[in-house]
Amino acid sequence: MNNIGATRPLPTRFGFLLINDFTLISMSSAIEPLRMANRICDEEIYVWRTMSESGNPVTASDGLSINVDTGIDDENALSGLDAIFVCSGVHVDQNINPEVVRWLRSSANTGIAFGSTCTGSHILAHSGLLDGYRCSVHWENISTVTDLFSNTHVNRQLYTIDRDRYTCSGGTAPVDMMLHFIQEQCGAEVSAGVAEQFIYDRIRQASDRQRIPLRHVVGNQSEKLIIAVELMEANIRETISQAEIAKYTDLSRRQLQRIFQRFLMCTPSQYYLKIRLDKAKELLQQTNTRLDDIANLTGFVSNSHFSKRFKEQFGHAPSAERKK
Repeated sequence: MNNIGATRPLPTRFGFLLINDFTLISMSSAIEPLRMANRICDEEIYVWRTMSESGNPVTASDGLSINVDTGIDDENALSGLDAIFVCSGVHVDQNINPEVVRWLRSSANTGIAFGSTCTGSHILAHSGLLDGYRCSVHWENISTVTDLFSNTHVNRQLYTIDRDRYTCSGGTAPVDMMLHFIQEQCGAEVSAGVAEQFIYDRIRQASDRQRIPLRHVVGNQSEKLIIAVELMEANIRETISQAEIAKYTDLSRRQLQRIFQRFLMCTPSQYYLKIRLDKAKELLQQTNTRLDDIANLTGFVSNSHFSKRFKEQFGHAPSAERKK
């Protein structure tokens, strides 16, 4: 778990600052677990309110207009809150308002904590509120935030808790972060109950990484690399050789090795092994399949060979992964 230097209690009273074009699913994924936890506990453990710059409704990226409880110019906007979560989405660079930035910086002087969903980390970093902190942001914005804000340490994790900063990526990742809050504050039984209500099969950890589509990494520079990786992903149980992959992609083995080194900084064999081990880890986390069957399903000749490679990759045995 990435609770880096956690020195204060996790928040229970939230203000969600909605930025124009915010991603509705990410904002809802942060609020709904809190609502359900209150319902399961039959107690108002969590409270929240929504806010915008002017107090007027805010339009989400899907075109829906959302009413808010207050504007940031309200002198009581921060009253009773533990944390402000910035909820942003597409076109974040076009929606950074100087008034919002000034308000966020001023709010920081009160000692309040900050969080974000989707691309909200971009706005926090722009405001200087992530200087010296680690953070998560939607995978499409990782490179932008890394390039623009050198004092912010961006990672690929689903969510990051670093002292009084609670940042997460997009989509449903806020569900996982809030379930972590709920487990810490209300117990594992309540967090599991919330997950069950939402038919949420597996609670992901902060250490889980966002999967970045390969096309986003290489763009249009190497269509043949994308084809090669797709072949690997389609042949996990019955693995295929480098010679076969090279033939399918109309490359020599040497050319195949070169494009993997250039774009992925590893050999084809190393990348293929990683794909298979990631699949094995997923099976360990999400199913009750026996270890020897998982070894077989992911193309390993024996359970001992599988266990050895898994430990080399992840630092612990497959059995320990399942226990986690």
